[in-house]
Amino acid sequence: MSTSNPLANYSTELHDDQADKVDKYLHNLQLSDKTLMDVSLRFRREMDKGLCRDTNPTAAVKMLPTFVRSTPDGTEQGQFLALDLGGSNFRVLLVKVMGNGEQKVEMESQIYDIPEHIMRGSGSEFFDHIAACLANYLDKMGMKDKKLPLGFTFSFPCQQTKLDEAVLMSWTKGFRSSGVEGQDVVSLLRKSIKKRGDFDIDIVSVVNDTVGTMMTCGFDDRHCEVGLIVGTGTNACYMEQMRNIGVLDGDEGRMCVNTEWGAFGDDGALEDLRTDIDRELDAGSFNPGKQLFEKMISGMYMGELVRLILVKMARSQLLFQGKTTSELLTTGHFSTSHIYAIENDKLVFLCVLNKMVRRLVPDCDVRFLQSQDGSGKGAAMVTAVAFRLANQNADRQHILDTLRLSREQLLEVKRRFSEEMTRGLSKQTHKQASIKMLPTYVRSTPDGSEHGDFLALDLGGSSFRVLLVRVRSGTKRSVDMQQKIYSIPQEIMQGTGEELFNHIVDCIADFLEYMGMKGASLPLGFTFSFPCDQTKLDEGILLKWTKGFKASGCEGKDVVALLKEAVRSRGEFDLNFVAVVNDTVGTMMTCGYEDPKCEVGLIVGTGTNACYMEEMHNIELVEDDNGRMCVNVEWGAFGENGELEEFCTEFDRLVDACSNYPGKQRYEKMISGMYLGEIVRNVLLDFTAKGLLFRGKVSERLKTRGIFETKFLSQIESDRLAMRQVRSILQHLGLTGSTCDDSVLVKEVCSVVARRAAQLSGAGLAAVVDKIRQNRNLNQLSITVGVDGTLYKTHPHFSAIMQETLRDLAPQCEVTFLKSEDGSGKGAALITAVACRVKNEGQQ
Repeated sequence: MSTSNPLANYSTELHDDQADKVDKYLHNLQLSDKTLMDVSLRFRREMDKGLCRDTNPTAAVKMLPTFVRSTPDGTEQGQFLALDLGGSNFRVLLVKVMGNGEQKVEMESQIYDIPEHIMRGSGSEFFDHIAACLANYLDKMGMKDKKLPLGFTFSFPCQQTKLDEAVLMSWTKGFRSSGVEGQDVVSLLRKSIKKRGDFDIDIVSVVNDTVGTMMTCGFDDRHCEVGLIVGTGTNACYMEQMRNIGVLDGDEGRMCVNTEWGAFGDDGALEDLRTDIDRELDAGSFNPGKQLFEKMISGMYMGELVRLILVKMARSQLLFQGKTTSELLTTGHFSTSHIYAIENDKLVFLCVLNKMVRRLVPDCDVRFLQSQDGSGKGAAMVTAVAFRLANQNADRQHILDTLRLSREQLLEVKRRFSEEMTRGLSKQTHKQASIKMLPTYVRSTPDGSEHGDFLALDLGGSSFRVLLVRVRSGTKRSVDMQQKIYSIPQEIMQGTGEELFNHIVDCIADFLEYMGMKGASLPLGFTFSFPCDQTKLDEGILLKWTKGFKASGCEGKDVVALLKEAVRSRGEFDLNFVAVVNDTVGTMMTCGYEDPKCEVGLIVGTGTNACYMEEMHNIELVEDDNGRMCVNVEWGAFGENGELEEFCTEFDRLVDACSNYPGKQRYEKMISGMYLGEIVRNVLLDFTAKGLLFRGKVSERLKTRGIFETKFLSQIESDRLAMRQVRSILQHLGLTGSTCDDSVLVKEVCSVVARRAAQLSGAGLAAVVDKIRQNRNLNQLSITVGVDGTLYKTHPHFSAIMQETLRDLAPQCEVTFLKSEDGSGKGAALITAVACRVKNEGQQ
């Protein structure tokens, strides 16, 4: 075919009247902004159709997942092979990527022909030829003995199910090799390489040239998340949110989608915009009715479109004095290169494209970056990124595996927990046991006959409540509460015991006056949510302060006596102290009022603990063998004798070392809301220090203890739009440059840490319910657990994982969970009500 300009012999000057007629003739090819906006909206609808699982089969724009999950981050490095196949010849490249500050790519390549008979022969001959060329290149480079990673640019429509698997949907560009369509091209190439047996390579990725273009530019510009090719053919790809790719499972992170946009309009979506010229060109193509958008755009067809227009205009006496030549009448004789020559500027197309994008999407700041060798270098970059991700993921998983517990490990935790419970109940070993199994002197759960007005105090944090609780029995059984919340200033929390209890009594006086009950003496229940040793129901010896309290002169003292002394000193009113309980027992009693089968209380919130109804003959610390008594397990201290050492990680040890009480409450520090955020923060810091997160850059805020609040774990795992949640949390932590990949990893860390906490809770609870079953000599136990705590109630997966673990580790126990409503306030009043009921029954 001649490459001379077929218009060389024509005069191209137009008179004014001719110019008007030409403009009129070309009117159908000129599109207004309104029409282009409409095309854009149609295309968006087709994209949505292609992304949706239900409508994808009938969508013209297929929106094919590429399994490319990340763009380059600048840390990629190493040697990679690239195979670039998309035309009648192909290239083999050796690409050396230098990252970590150097940001350089060096390439060596060789071009190999694909003879016509191989393009149209059998698939095995085709891939044997490629394997032979690869062998030749490796031999020439002296690298046949090395097994290098290879990226395969295969620029034909493919359906991918993995990064290294691509099933050819249909040949294009004149290729006709038989037995390849419907087959995985990577498998076919591997088969040909294996048949030779003289070299081996690791085929890591298969991509098309559009994805390669995005990745090549992405190495130079981190903002590059779209690839566009407008050449012989045309296509686009971009990074899409996984949650929008309906044809795949999973909604975390992003993936590059190959739009295959050349087929837009194949379903008739462009019919009103196509001209007679477009239809004539399509009818004469080798694939009529297919790739209609591409036929209106790409270089393969643009010259032919111009030629057909010129012929029609000449025959309409609008050009060349109505004369044509054999060259002008020859299909394919007018090439796209002639258009460039006539316009005398290859950048005209890019300038027009740039202006049009700015007009149609003014809210998007779009920059165009011309790719240098997207198909070859791009394949290597996809491979380099995949290699980086695989290595980084292996490193991350190695670290996260230390936070993952196997079933065998959880069974061992349950076994050791059971042993410590037995040691805690025994008089002989009680002092050495990490789990103290404290008697609460609560001898019964509610039976529904409780009646009367009761006061309740609830002290367990930096604020406390005073409540008036009215319990009604009979057919209109109910519990009504009125309350007032008071704060405890930091200086009082950490001052003297006298100051603390005087402050509490001041608040009780205020409440009684507020309720118009000054001078009343009601039975009072005191929820005191700190480890106490009880010798009777209305006495609690504080073993140690927790939760930031450090009031002096209290540890080792009876808190009821301290409160009574403060009341006596004030001299304004008297109180009838009936019961001192912790919030876990209160939770059990609250739920026991609703469900008589509730005999276990559990709290998983800021702290964690459990209680349950134990047989009296097992509680050696109390001189009575009849009936049952609620035991406060104080399970947060499990592990203080080293029982959890082999399950603890470096992150647990860091959190413990920086806590108020190093070496104490080890189980609680692996479970409760006070510590989970800190564990996550330490994992994130470790990942970052090792270059596995945030590109190795730590923000000062992330170094701050307590900055990663446990509520973030619930937020991050709650929302279907979780990645947006994660990004906003990371910005709060000063990590404004974090990527979507970073967000996915942060979510995974949160998930692993929360899962372990839930499993450990489940293992402890399995030990508790199995003990109850064995106590009662039952083959199968049916029991209810009353639960409270923000972590249990607000984390989207905690309760399900804990219950799943419990079912697995205690299969002979059928456990129902009942969420408690105000166990610490209502519970204290109900314990008081039950105590009054039992006392009255004893007097009758």
